Amino acid sequence: MNETGRPQDFPLSNPRADRVRDVAKLAGRPARLKRGQFLAEGPQAVGEALALHQKRIAAGEPGIVREVFASGACLDRHPELEKLAEGTNARLATDDVLAAMADTVNPQGIIAVCTFLDVSLEEVLDAAPKLIAVLCQVRDPGNAGTVLRAADAAGADAVVLTGSSVDIYNPKAVRSTAGSLFHLPIVLGADVAELVARCKERGIGVLAADGYGQLNLDRLQDENAARRLGASAAESAYALEKPTAWLFGNEAQGLSEDEIALADHRVAVPVYGEAESLNLGTAATVCLYASARSQQAP
Repeated sequence: MNETGRPQDFPLSNPRADRVRDVAKLAGRPARLKRGQFLAEGPQAVGEALALHQKRIAAGEPGIVREVFASGACLDRHPELEKLAEGTNARLATDDVLAAMADTVNPQGIIAVCTFLDVSLEEVLDAAPKLIAVLCQVRDPGNAGTVLRAADAAGADAVVLTGSSVDIYNPKAVRSTAGSLFHLPIVLGADVAELVARCKERGIGVLAADGYGQLNLDRLQDENAARRLGASAAESAYALEKPTAWLFGNEAQGLSEDEIALADHRVAVPVYGEAESLNLGTAATVCLYASARSQQAP
């Protein structure tokens, strides 16, 4: 960086340079796993990555951004990114170089190389979570990113992906999170049976989102509302206000019978129209918000 905060002049301009090719390899899973690094593309994702980086540095912890490559035009449009990038290894780059590095045709003028963010299941559970989203065999990166974004918006405490789920560091998944990847703890490669057992040991209820479930999500919300108003002392099948881990299944097959059997209850989101079902992202959003609303203080 120069004294103005702008990355050094003489931008990286050769799209065939070794450094450019080295960064571009992070679009592939083998390079990501070998280096423990992934790409964030665009002002939104890079801005969130840099904000987390600076927050960790201020707390005396290791940062998460290793390199930033940006066009001068992008920094002119987003001057706040220059300040956030202070202290990082930031370089100007031409549009051709950025295109060669990125997974997308148009990387929006900025790319960051970030270190992996995932944490252990133990770390999540030790923080006494109230709401966890669990993705079981979710294979589509766009769907995984959408659920992670919904979990972030609902104020969930963590997102857990089972070992057979998509790589959340896939560039498409990272883009789909719209920066939420940098907001809440992520656990990767979890065994769902172990996860459920450890949740139950800590008093965390486990619900399976299942269109054929006997419990109706609307009814559970109504019962919670009645309790909040003191209008009902009757015990319901499940109290949505308690700490909860929601299990969400594969896009095509849903949860397996083994996964459903692990849960305390199967809960259906009612469909009032003629649609056959809700897609994964929509169903997860409805379920997570139902729990989040029920857990709010009266």
